[in-house]
Amino acid sequence: MSIFDVMESSVQTYARSFPVTFNKAQGVWLHDQTGKRYLDFLAGAGTLNYGHNHPILKEALIEYIQADGIAHGLDMHTSAKASFLTALQQIILKPRGLDHVAQFTGPTGTNAVEAAMKLARKVTGRSNIVAFTNGFHGVSLGALAATGNQHHRGGAGTSMADISRLPYDGYPGAGEDSLLLFETMLNDNSSGLDKPAAVLFEVVQGEGGLNASSVKWLQRLEKICRAHDILLIADDIQAGCGRTGTFFSFEPAGIKPDIITLSKSLSGMGLPFALVLLRPELDQWSPGEHNGTFRGNNHAFITARKALETFWQDDAFAADVRAKGELVTKRLQAMADRFPQLFDKVKGRGLMQGIACRDGDIADVITSKCFERGLIIETAGPNDEVVKCLCPLIITEAELTQGLDWLEDAIVETASERLKKAS
Repeated sequence: MSIFDVMESSVQTYARSFPVTFNKAQGVWLHDQTGKRYLDFLAGAGTLNYGHNHPILKEALIEYIQADGIAHGLDMHTSAKASFLTALQQIILKPRGLDHVAQFTGPTGTNAVEAAMKLARKVTGRSNIVAFTNGFHGVSLGALAATGNQHHRGGAGTSMADISRLPYDGYPGAGEDSLLLFETMLNDNSSGLDKPAAVLFEVVQGEGGLNASSVKWLQRLEKICRAHDILLIADDIQAGCGRTGTFFSFEPAGIKPDIITLSKSLSGMGLPFALVLLRPELDQWSPGEHNGTFRGNNHAFITARKALETFWQDDAFAADVRAKGELVTKRLQAMADRFPQLFDKVKGRGLMQGIACRDGDIADVITSKCFERGLIIETAGPNDEVVKCLCPLIITEAELTQGLDWLEDAIVETASERLKKAS
């Protein structure tokens, strides 16, 4: 038995899908202890948008560490924090017309969501928050209340309150206008919907199955919230930092959320780091009212600043992501058209796309066969039915094509096996 079998909790998940021991990674490739390399279409569940150990980011971090830069400083002022905030303001916020201030929470996405929900309740004096079907916002208790997945909710061991669930854009049975119910209930004093402090949403629901909201839906959601004095919280933890083809996933809709949560690829290098962006007038915290020993990661400040300076000074990087996203759409759609017996449809946006299988068993077989070929790819959706392509954004077209070829080979093999069993 390995040390993992002896010592590690059964709560582990990804190790079950990829039962090897990895010891090295660079760019879009992972290597195991035997020397075999794997093309990474998982990217730390969206944490490695710039790949593994990007040389520019790594060099900046090594230089900072060798100069005895501050590693831990609670929320004290440091030169690393100042440089990150300056880059964030000048490169990201100002060009997008955002005047939000930054709150550094504990280093996980769920902590950022907890802070956002807590602040919305504090500012408005209202406790209810609207979340959507198939949303995923984390597994700490407050964020878990807003998460839809029953598997994760089942681990809470207690009741979860102060969340009203409404149908997301395109949710089955909701009709073309899924926000009509929300607006009608807000205008009806007998609807039973307590006026919410905020609406918490993802532009593309990552873990929920790559459900992508339309521009029209997002714009109407913002309009409803403004009309009823409800705060708009964008959970951009997985879909942000360029994943959908713009730095913030909501940019194409032209909306301006009151609160934005970021984590995952924010550090640029897989370092734990989370951030809440909030409009200045909402900054009503008392000192230390929401804190954490590891709020603000100075090493992550260094790599995050370098990532912003390297990739986001202009639109070239984002345009490249969008172009690769079009290639993914074309390839996945061809696979879906070729094997209608296996698939329902292509889902997602940018380099956050996938192909919905008829059931989770098909998706599991396909991803297992991908791993045999050297492709690390996982599933999403309420029944793990969506094969999810989440490669690093820096992937070359040749590498992207290689991964999609392996995926298609795995699909062809799966279809052939199922045909033989049926005959």
